[in-house]
Amino acid sequence: MISHDLKIYNTLTRQTELFEPLHKGHVGMYVCGPTVYSNAHLGNARTFMSFDILFRYLTHLGYKVRYVRNITDAGHLESDADEGEDKISKKAKLEQLEPMEIVQRYTIDFHNMMQLFNALPPSIEPTATGHIIEQIEMTKKIIANGYAYEANGSVYFDVEKFAAQHNYTALTGRNLEDLMNGTRELGGQDEKRGRLDFALWIKANPEHIMRWPSPWGEGFPGWHLECSAMSSKYLGDQFDIHGGGMDLAPTHHTNEIAQNIACSHKTPARYWIHTNMLTVNGQKMSKSLGNSFLPHELFTGNHPLLEKGYSPMTVRFFVLQAHYRSTLDFSNEALQAAEKGFARLMNAMKLLDGLKTSATSTTNIQALKDKVYAAMNDDLNTPIALSHLFEGVRVINSVSDGKETLTELDKALLIQLMRTFVFDVLGLKEENAVNTDKIDGLMSMILNVRNEAKAKKDFATSDLIREKLKEIGFEIKDGKEGTTYTLSN
Repeated sequence: MISHDLKIYNTLTRQTELFEPLHKGHVGMYVCGPTVYSNAHLGNARTFMSFDILFRYLTHLGYKVRYVRNITDAGHLESDADEGEDKISKKAKLEQLEPMEIVQRYTIDFHNMMQLFNALPPSIEPTATGHIIEQIEMTKKIIANGYAYEANGSVYFDVEKFAAQHNYTALTGRNLEDLMNGTRELGGQDEKRGRLDFALWIKANPEHIMRWPSPWGEGFPGWHLECSAMSSKYLGDQFDIHGGGMDLAPTHHTNEIAQNIACSHKTPARYWIHTNMLTVNGQKMSKSLGNSFLPHELFTGNHPLLEKGYSPMTVRFFVLQAHYRSTLDFSNEALQAAEKGFARLMNAMKLLDGLKTSATSTTNIQALKDKVYAAMNDDLNTPIALSHLFEGVRVINSVSDGKETLTELDKALLIQLMRTFVFDVLGLKEENAVNTDKIDGLMSMILNVRNEAKAKKDFATSDLIREKLKEIGFEIKDGKEGTTYTLSN
């Protein structure tokens, strides 16, 4: 089932456009991955969860998706102006470790974090250090095409020459003259010809740990070059989707586009998708403000701004409640509301199979299904899709309570709709799933004891069991079909 109704906001055109892949039934998607020199932060997590949902939804629609997300393990300097140390080399020196020890540690941390958030792994996860040859070859082609020059062992991209023939700022719509005026004058010792020029290959100083031989001497690749080289290697000179955080658009993605056009004369991606930033209590998240926290601090609650810890699925549910292009504000109140909402959703999912059917339905389940698809097709509008799924939750609870009815056919349709979108597309899961069977067995035994007490008119014991279970998070409900329980947070 491939839908032709999916619309995506394209940063390049600044319009919401109908998604039409280059090759029918196939999608090529590249997302800029983490620089593995420190623990992955929540901004990373939000971006990668957003693209995980896009990956899942495209797959659900029937597309064969090749999802490429890189690991930056070399070449990312402290400043976008090609200044400062390589972030990984700097960390390796500080901790007196090999750079690849740093890379290994934080790559594992990143993978563990994404697994906790139930994000699917990409189809291919290439590394910058694994594609040095491709980056050198791409640099050679850009030089041969006249858009780069060598200076004292480094190679720089000639932005002014490129901008004279192409729209360098197409992605952001910024004025080139304003960019020039906002950039500092070149010093007398600077090897660059133009103020906006950026490095494709950087000569390694004697103390630089990570270095490779090249036609221009020993050095290492520029940060922007790696993504151009790896996206074109695995997805071709032109592909469907390129994504990342909105902070990458002005420099990193702008320079990627320039490099690809300078090399192959083609704009790499047709749709550019960017996620918005995180804020905390209305303020931008940053280490200097002391309001930045890592995922493990969020899970444990071990942070001055957190009243308690929140589970990975609560956080994922919380992320889904905001559109990926909207600012997402973290607060204890919002997370606690998400925790309750997620518990309500999971409790309803447990009731699905046991719903009784009738000759008629009081709700149009097909119309509900159409609304969920319409929301997802509208630039992945997960908040609206969730609101419709909670209409499904209301129906489930009402049918369970005997207040509404469903036919056998509509029950099957509702089960398919809820499970497909809650688990497969939105990537939520029951966090206690591993212990469900044991919990069910234990609860069955406790409820039997309670029922026996009620049968003997020992209501004091019956009520005590109910109250004690409620204290530890188990809600007991007595109905026509017997006694059921739900687990709340």
